Amino acid sequence: MYVESLELKNYRNYDRISLHFDRETNVLYGDNAQGKTNILEAIQLAATTKSHRGSRDREIIRFGEEEAHLRLVFRRNEVSHRIDMHLKNNGRKGVAIDGIPIRRASELFGMISVVFFSPEDLNIIKNGPGERRRFMDSELCQLDKVYYTDLTEMNRILTQRNALLKDIPFHPSLEQTLDVWDEQMVSHGIHIIRSRRSFIGHLNEIIGRIHENLTNGRENIEIVYEPNVEEKNFREILSGSRVRDLKMKTSTVGPHRDDFRVNVNGIDIRHYGSQGQQRSAALSLKLSEIYLVRESVGDTPVLLLDDVLSELDSGRQAMLLKRMDEAQTFITCTGMDELIENHFPVNRAFHIVNGTVENQEDVWKQNQPL
Repeated sequence: MYVESLELKNYRNYDRISLHFDRETNVLYGDNAQGKTNILEAIQLAATTKSHRGSRDREIIRFGEEEAHLRLVFRRNEVSHRIDMHLKNNGRKGVAIDGIPIRRASELFGMISVVFFSPEDLNIIKNGPGERRRFMDSELCQLDKVYYTDLTEMNRILTQRNALLKDIPFHPSLEQTLDVWDEQMVSHGIHIIRSRRSFIGHLNEIIGRIHENLTNGRENIEIVYEPNVEEKNFREILSGSRVRDLKMKTSTVGPHRDDFRVNVNGIDIRHYGSQGQQRSAALSLKLSEIYLVRESVGDTPVLLLDDVLSELDSGRQAMLLKRMDEAQTFITCTGMDELIENHFPVNRAFHIVNGTVENQEDVWKQNQPL
């Protein structure tokens, strides 16, 4: 699968823009704060309905405008498809596939798959558990539509339950309604826990080989799922936590507090690993995503690299370069010199200047002169 073109209107700092991409490697270069990342964000948004920044629709719409539009054309199995997305300041986004509106975001998943990699991802190991949950959820939502539904419902239930916990001190009779929310929370939560456990098990089958190659056989890696509560006793523990939940005015147990541990040579590197070990493990996680998606959908996902090359040493860059040979790749950077020096293959380059494309041209392929 690969992206053929992208059109944006009133998107972030873009008034109007139309880009046509090469099916191999595309580079977006220019100074910082010019809008390079916004283009990668738009591709991910079209594929998943979500921004990697966690932005709301109204934050994406160009300042002073009421709505934004994006159109992404991609090809899969030699068949071209179009995704249209309409973002509104007030109201839900509208999405259409090949001109046909869809009612649920889950209908979009599986159409085109992406793996987004930014410098922030290199800190996934040392950051808090929220980052690691986001990694699991982002990947599982692309791979499993049922998981997306369960996660969406769980988030809705948590919002309602937490609001109720805050209201009960003022309206004690509301406490009896907690049973309804608790039952829904357990129902969807059990499915989420099982899916995450299966995902981590599958991830371990893939990441070991990748990490061994990345570290020249020096390190063995294992991902250990750490659920906040087990499926078999979720209902019992949730019931037992009610007094504490009422006191804290928030839901203190459930999959929204899950985490996973990263062991390298038997040591938990979240707390005891070096920065180099943490970065290598993070890169192994991101590279594993490519394999997971390929196994699931039978095609290689689009790879989005947001200013990440400067954060990697030559060995880690080489590992990433191997994966770029297999997938359409988008790279953002401040200049082309580093790519030239490291012999990165580039097929098309776009110079981004203040929300406009100053030039769009085919450049070169590896080992060919400029």
